Amino acid sequence: MKEEFFVKNLIIGAGLSGISCAYYLGDNYLILEKDETPGGYCKTIPNNEYVWDYAGHFYHFRTEKYKKLFMDLVDEDQIIRQKKDTKIYYKDKLIDYPFQTNIHELEKEEFIECLYDLYFRDEAEKYDNFLDMLYVKFGKAITEKFLRPYNEKLYAVDLHKLDKDAMGRFFPYADFRQVMESMGNKAKETYNDTFMYLKKGTGYFIDRFFEQIDKKKVKFNTAVKKIDRISKCVETSGGETIHYENLINTVPFNIFLEMLDEPEQEKRARKLSYNKVLVLNLGFDGPSPRYTKEHWVYFPDKDLNFYRIGFYNNILMQDKLSVYVEIGFPKNTKDIDAESELEKALDGMKKVEIIDDKMKLCDKNILLMDPAYVHISEEEKVMGYMKEFEKDDIYMLGRYGRWTYNCMEDCMQLADELANRLRNER
Repeated sequence: MKEEFFVKNLIIGAGLSGISCAYYLGDNYLILEKDETPGGYCKTIPNNEYVWDYAGHFYHFRTEKYKKLFMDLVDEDQIIRQKKDTKIYYKDKLIDYPFQTNIHELEKEEFIECLYDLYFRDEAEKYDNFLDMLYVKFGKAITEKFLRPYNEKLYAVDLHKLDKDAMGRFFPYADFRQVMESMGNKAKETYNDTFMYLKKGTGYFIDRFFEQIDKKKVKFNTAVKKIDRISKCVETSGGETIHYENLINTVPFNIFLEMLDEPEQEKRARKLSYNKVLVLNLGFDGPSPRYTKEHWVYFPDKDLNFYRIGFYNNILMQDKLSVYVEIGFPKNTKDIDAESELEKALDGMKKVEIIDDKMKLCDKNILLMDPAYVHISEEEKVMGYMKEFEKDDIYMLGRYGRWTYNCMEDCMQLADELANRLRNER
């Protein structure tokens, strides 16, 4: 006989957003998680020697409330504090990031070209996509030397298809004055100039946070198969029917739409755009011959299959090279040959001198993030869908649930605000 019961607040997903929502609700909730452990994309991969996350997750707080929660939950001796050291690999040189405020580090001719194009760029009053924004804000040279090729590798999509503000506050804008000031070491700070990381990886915080909620109210290995908006119930992979008052979704919005089993929503899901990212976590037997202090490096060169490589060992101040390598693919890419991409990446890493022929790859972990970066396009329409669902007491949370670009602190804050709203409305 199938089990059938009621819960006031039903949360789909036990990642950071789902855990945060449960924590701030305090009671009257149930979390459904398809995996056997919490964390979602914020997991740390078990390994005896190397610390690897699903991808780089670093902590930088703007709000004292959420910083205090983090500090209260983790042991002080587990925290690594760093001043960000990030570079761009450009024509065999390492240029400080962001490119647009460090063009003075280029060869003289290229610097003059970038400066000239920046000063005499066409400042259109209106532009309606991400690529046009780049040309209007930064001119032809800066855009075509770095901003366009890098973001095309990152997002794996025609940049015309992204909204002009696709990265929101996370995009490092700079005007002519700021570029000139950077030449005198007065560069504008970016949002994560300093950050914290954890010796045991970001999963250490997630595990500590998860301990603060009632584990009896979490069902692992339980996927949602179907959502009935009219009857306000879900069917699970275990054959249960769960009725709810409020449904809080944290899984990717495209997957949520498919759960509704409504033809109109399935069409909406297919139209949503995103990329996939193959993440290669690699551990070697010694240090990099060239990259001894960088935390992550950007690679706009399209002859290299990776767009970014992060150096866990430099962040953790360890000797043996430990990296995450990120390779972007369009959403419709089928049958990604991970081993072939690994071979290409190793060849590329030799080319840019991250490794040499003497170094041995000792361990690896390969995973596919699907979706990885959502493409912010037709944002008003997507937000309209979400407002429509709220009329049926269905709420979206998290970077993927809300189909947006944000950081971990944002996920915690939005969960806090939603929990407060639900408590006050009933």
